[in-house]
Amino acid sequence: MEKMSRVTTALGGSTLTGRTMHCHLDAPANAISVCRDAAQVVVAGRSIFKIYAIEEEQFVEKLNLRVGRKPSLNLSCADVVWHQMDENLLATAATNGVVVTWNLGRPSRNKQDQLFTEHKRTVNKVCFHPTEAHVLLSGSQDGFMKCFDLRRKDSVSTFSGQSESVRDVQFSIRDYFTFASTFENGNVQLWDIRRPDRCERMFTAHNGPVFCCDWHPEDRGWLATGGRDKMVKVWDMTTHRAKEVHCVQTIASVARVKWRPECRHHLATCSMMVDHNIYVWDVRRPFVPAAMFEEHRDVTTGIAWRHPHDPSFLLSGSKDSTLCQHLFRDASQPVERANPEGLCYGLFGDLAFAAKESLVATESGRKPYTGDRRHPIFFKRKLDPAEPFSGLASSALSVFEMEPGSSSMSWFVDTAERYALAGRPLAELCDHNAKVARELGRNQVAQTWTMLRIIYCSPGLVPTTNLNHSVGKGSSCGLPLINSFNLKDMAPGLGSETRLDRSKGDARSDTVLLDSSTTLITNEDNEETEGSDVPADYLLGDVEGEDDELYLLDPEHAHSEEPEYVLPQEAFPLRHEIVDTPPGPEHLQDKADSPHVSGNEADAASLVPVDSSFSLISVSHALYDSRLPPDFFSALVCDMLRFYAEQGDVQMAVSVLIVLGERVRKDIDEQTQEHWYTSYIDLLQRFCLWNVSNQVVKLSTSRAISCLNQASTTLHVNCSHCKRPMSSRGWVCDRCHHCASMCAVCHHVVKGLFVWCQGCSHGGHLQHIMKWLEGSSHCPAGCGHLCEYS
Repeated sequence: MEKMSRVTTALGGSTLTGRTMHCHLDAPANAISVCRDAAQVVVAGRSIFKIYAIEEEQFVEKLNLRVGRKPSLNLSCADVVWHQMDENLLATAATNGVVVTWNLGRPSRNKQDQLFTEHKRTVNKVCFHPTEAHVLLSGSQDGFMKCFDLRRKDSVSTFSGQSESVRDVQFSIRDYFTFASTFENGNVQLWDIRRPDRCERMFTAHNGPVFCCDWHPEDRGWLATGGRDKMVKVWDMTTHRAKEVHCVQTIASVARVKWRPECRHHLATCSMMVDHNIYVWDVRRPFVPAAMFEEHRDVTTGIAWRHPHDPSFLLSGSKDSTLCQHLFRDASQPVERANPEGLCYGLFGDLAFAAKESLVATESGRKPYTGDRRHPIFFKRKLDPAEPFSGLASSALSVFEMEPGSSSMSWFVDTAERYALAGRPLAELCDHNAKVARELGRNQVAQTWTMLRIIYCSPGLVPTTNLNHSVGKGSSCGLPLINSFNLKDMAPGLGSETRLDRSKGDARSDTVLLDSSTTLITNEDNEETEGSDVPADYLLGDVEGEDDELYLLDPEHAHSEEPEYVLPQEAFPLRHEIVDTPPGPEHLQDKADSPHVSGNEADAASLVPVDSSFSLISVSHALYDSRLPPDFFSALVCDMLRFYAEQGDVQMAVSVLIVLGERVRKDIDEQTQEHWYTSYIDLLQRFCLWNVSNQVVKLSTSRAISCLNQASTTLHVNCSHCKRPMSSRGWVCDRCHHCASMCAVCHHVVKGLFVWCQGCSHGGHLQHIMKWLEGSSHCPAGCGHLCEYS
């Protein structure tokens, strides 16, 4: 783990020398701080409070500040800070709400100096004033910040942030009286220590708790903040309103942020959980870290640059009970491993391709593909050597445009807006979506919806028109529609050996096998097959010939021009005498029992209809249930969904997932579903189909997707009387004690849907306001404002 590179830095009269090294601690560390001369570091935690000397080759323990026989909660530290003007002065924040100062110059073994017990809950942060030796600031979980004068026993001022807890406080390096504080509600406040009654400025910096902040050592107005939303934001506080100038997206919640000395755009961050690494970012390139330290094996809890004017050494403490010194030269640089090639499709089918400039330059003379009519447009500019990333690998971008008129995506928008995904029976949803797809010219999608209806709905309810349409080549080229047959009237084994042949002239013989795999269908009277509770009126069979079709068994729609089927005697092989012959129709039975007819003739006669009006076959008993269960087709449906997704039609895949719900969800892994959902939602949002996108999120079968519309929905409400932010979750303002949501018409509390005018902030019940505006356009509260409600 240790590396042999060594750096020596001359800083005025002192010299910093060292290398990447680490030492093992007795317990996990919560915070670290470096003394003014950069020669010592203090490590504090729940069970550790020690000072280490930073030597050239190793850390050496100098002092253990946890003294006494009985352990005290005052020594359980959440934060520690070393004064930058007095090298003997330290301060710690205890988990029991006590702020403790330590004087290393005391001759006794116990270095504890003063105790401040004014906070009621855990103190999260302590901070010394950069130029005043006796001013100490603390922020606590109780929502208060207190300023202490170390020459007095009590605090000199108390600041109320009107929030649940204060996570960080930092004095400004350039402004003598200003300090910043961050809160769990996502707000950042700027205070003047001379005015504890109200903050100078407050703004919402993050969607969620803000865990840390740090003032820039050179730029007077730059403040960096990090929060649970995995972002580091840089704010310019010199303007009238706080302006976000940079934003860095990390992969985990940001626990600590520190500006890098002598590097205006560099800052270091560490995570509160999951990610154990320390990153150094260039805020001008916010997506790839400039450097990364990977020495720790658990969460990093504290980071500090060794000297305020040396950018080479970074110190860190971790929950893995190690203290490390990182040499910037030894850090890994992810930007060197970044892929310079990329490929992306645009919203309307345009293709963008990025590749190394060296590859593009060497192949500039290559002839384009003649079959490709899409001409590339190169967006390429000459890099300025003075730019910060000019020495890194750069890419040239090629964009291929689609032909005019071929990139229309109107079908996607129309389909998304017209599809029905919920609120109706499954059969109606499939029929409606098939109709929409058919009207848009997407016949394959329409046929897929029709087949899903057949598979998962009762066949007896399938309209004949839908099934006829689902047959790709029409019913005229299929078998003629026949009546029904009775398996009881057939000899055993006849179903697997009998063929129905055409007897009239036809160049092509179409035959159908009646075997054990054939689904048997009822006649026009919808007689139910034995052993089945649902009527069936379709047949899926194995067809010998050129076409495999879905044939309807409906005699009312039979084509008169088609030849009839007859059963010639020679089509059946001679067999032994059947002892137990099922009873047949009476007129056939009588003929078979005649003594003048042989056994073989009786068998043949029993199969020849007497007249053309007689129903040849009628089903009263199936070999098994008349239809296969939907689970039988689950694998086929899953393959169909994957086919559409691979073809790029995630709209179809997601729509079927939502409509079928639990019928198919169990057969597709959660990660695949989430990928389909995110892709479809991204497309919907690109086309500004916000309502459809929200409906898809709401109806999604993936838990990770269902919670998307529950994020970033914080609503900040101001009191309509005093115009101050509502700090509590109730109906009454804490400042003016007025109800914030009173209806201006009925003067009652609005506990449901509330509508208000954005000009005067007055409003009320939706129905009351609508009725009021029918007769007057002035505000019902009497303020004289001409209200407009959109």
